[in-house]
Amino acid sequence: MLETIFILVCVLHLSASIDYYRPEQIHIAYGQNVQEIVITWSTFNKTQASVVEYGIGGLILTANGTSTLFIDGGSEKHSQYIHKVVLNDLTPNSIYQYHCGSNLGWSNLFYFKTAPDSSDWQPHLAIYGDLGNENAQSLVRLQEETQRGLYDAILHVGDFAYDMDSQNAQIGDEFMRQIESIAAYVPYMTCPGNHEEAYNFSNYRARFSMPGGSESYMYSIDIGPMHIISISTEVYYFLEYGIKPLVFQYQWLEDDLAKANLPENREKQPWIIVMGHRPMYCSNTDHDDCTHHETITRVGLPFLHFFGLEDLLYNYGVDLAIWAHEHSYERLWPVYNYTVYNGSYEQPYVNPGAPVQFTTGSAGCKEGRDHFIQQLPEWSAFRSSDYGYTRLKVYNSTHMYLEQVSDDKSGQIIDWFWIVKDKHGLYPHSKIDWAKIDKMRLKYLHSQ
Repeated sequence: MLETIFILVCVLHLSASIDYYRPEQIHIAYGQNVQEIVITWSTFNKTQASVVEYGIGGLILTANGTSTLFIDGGSEKHSQYIHKVVLNDLTPNSIYQYHCGSNLGWSNLFYFKTAPDSSDWQPHLAIYGDLGNENAQSLVRLQEETQRGLYDAILHVGDFAYDMDSQNAQIGDEFMRQIESIAAYVPYMTCPGNHEEAYNFSNYRARFSMPGGSESYMYSIDIGPMHIISISTEVYYFLEYGIKPLVFQYQWLEDDLAKANLPENREKQPWIIVMGHRPMYCSNTDHDDCTHHETITRVGLPFLHFFGLEDLLYNYGVDLAIWAHEHSYERLWPVYNYTVYNGSYEQPYVNPGAPVQFTTGSAGCKEGRDHFIQQLPEWSAFRSSDYGYTRLKVYNSTHMYLEQVSDDKSGQIIDWFWIVKDKHGLYPHSKIDWAKIDKMRLKYLHSQ
């Protein structure tokens, strides 16, 4: 009897140990460009190797990477090893199968499709923020659509899990397991939100592998005809971590926008898109910063008004700004400094005179949904408190299509619009630093 119990305990212990070597929380992202894929996963025990086996129609290639010990800041010091492998020299417009792990344990088999290497690629994105592991209402529909091949990439505009550090980061583990059925199949591109703040955003920085690297909150990447810029709005609100991240990001953002506006770059990527978590405008009832006239991200730090984003986005001809944070959907008319600059009365989004902005933070979380003030502001075009998410598709250099999916209404499209631009570039009243543009041109040409 004792011998049987001893054997059973040994078997259970061995099974548990083997399980801790097995990869979980698998997700992928673009690397420095869309032809580079970064595969990230976790194990709870240290492995001697971090390996991805992959290929077109079979596992014929091998890539090695690195692992880093991540220790959560909670009382239990919950730890795990986060592995990262970069795949490059991939064949464009091809479906790759892959699994990841080591000789101590392998993941299930997944697949992804590489981006076409052509100028007529029409990328299709799903966009949302504020998705929790509890009440993640949009998740099932997103899982189904992703695995049907509807999307080329996902933009998650801040606020994950609610919160990744909760219960000594076990909520973060659970959330990363939940999104695996999306994020293991298409690049899952992110930016930080206020719910990632704990321990100086350590869970966010450790768990996601974005082009900017783990020590950077911002990055930019070209996806077809789009130049997408991801920033952290949180550097404006958590100044206890210092003002240097805010100043550095602002300078980096202006440099990136200046480079994106060089004629040779704007010709290849005419659509400039900025995403960040907290919106500059909203008409919700919750008294968040965006309900105030002088939103910090819009005008800059109080009193001095340094580092405001609205002037930067307007002056450098940003086409589209994407936000979340409010648990609702709100589409704005083209707006700058509370003034509407519609292209025309009949066609407001045809050659608009200011950036187009929308908020999409209603994917579903335990905090529920947000509601709106009764009166519709003159700069707000459409509002909904339904759970849901946004789809974006770029057809060419002149036409972009967006629609809002309501999960409450079984996937019904509750809002849609086209942005049409005959010409991309600066807006009529832009005040741009041409010396900076010239300096960026010289720097860019020198790097070629």
